[in-house]
Amino acid sequence: MTEKQALLLLNSVSGIGSIKLKQLLDEFGSAVAIFSATKSELRKINGISEKIATEILKYSFKNIEEELALAEKHSVEILTINDKDYPARLKEIPDAPIILYVKGKLLAQDEISIAIVGSRRASFYGLSTAEKFAQELSQLGITVVSGLARGIDSSAHRGALKSKARTIAVLGSGLAEIYPPENKKLFEEITESGAVVSEFPMKAKPLAHNFPRRNRIISGLSLGVIVVEAAKNSGALITADFALEQGREVFAIPGKVDSATSYGTNKLIKQGAKLISSVEDIIEELKPQLEIHLKEIKKSEFVMDKQLVLSEDESRLYDILSFQPKHIDEIVAESGFKINSVLGALMQMEIRHLVRQLPGKLFVRQNG
Repeated sequence: MTEKQALLLLNSVSGIGSIKLKQLLDEFGSAVAIFSATKSELRKINGISEKIATEILKYSFKNIEEELALAEKHSVEILTINDKDYPARLKEIPDAPIILYVKGKLLAQDEISIAIVGSRRASFYGLSTAEKFAQELSQLGITVVSGLARGIDSSAHRGALKSKARTIAVLGSGLAEIYPPENKKLFEEITESGAVVSEFPMKAKPLAHNFPRRNRIISGLSLGVIVVEAAKNSGALITADFALEQGREVFAIPGKVDSATSYGTNKLIKQGAKLISSVEDIIEELKPQLEIHLKEIKKSEFVMDKQLVLSEDESRLYDILSFQPKHIDEIVAESGFKINSVLGALMQMEIRHLVRQLPGKLFVRQNG
């Protein structure tokens, strides 16, 4: 038995989460060694019950073979936390999944990700807002992470896809059990321009207790979490809690005080979440982190150097700018572009240190 095979078996045992699995690994030194332990030795580990110990010792190689065959059939890659392609940001969290199933491709640029989550029973305002924010973030080269659920999650993924950009969906079921089933087409579209991931075995059902575990991965992959709409007991609030525990930023979009789906977002704002009304608010808050991580992956194809060719629109805007401050209204008038297009392009160039924004919506070329 290889270490990876042993980890797959342990990951399939009901009742073993990432924390208990790490405790077992710390105690026995490797996943393979765990299967050589006696039941009494296993029971000494905090949280390992008689039932779990029995399940571990009932392992079957047939289970591994079936899981690997199913993953291959569905073109799913299986990563362990020790693999070089495992997301670096996710590895930082205390209860990072030991196993990650991936359909599609995870890239270095996905380290610059923002999650968008919210109510499954969202209003038209919530759905359109989630899609708009996802689209605008995507245009800045930021990967959008969400949970493929009905409502806000689906709109967030679609917003990124409209920009032909990257998005990552995190499931609370196995990748052979797409949930909700009506999102099968969306699932496939995401795998073509991003990735769908899960820590659960391929055939795992979408059980209710899986989704809080799913939510910690959504926030763990991201620099910050945007909550668009959330009712009183919404899972989106669980994601926000995980984000705070993981040291991620939490953003909330305010809603009508008499709307049930605004309860959670308005409460988050009262508790100190950053109130946002535009993508600019997010970029301003995350700018130091964005700059650090852009430098870290500078050699990747995502990050453009100043010497590289600008897009046609960016080139026009760069020519309009000088080292003397120019107001956004003047830039819009001279360019003939819509203000949203101008702001999006300027923010993207600002992240790449081509331009700098000054107080009062003034922009200049960046020195050096």
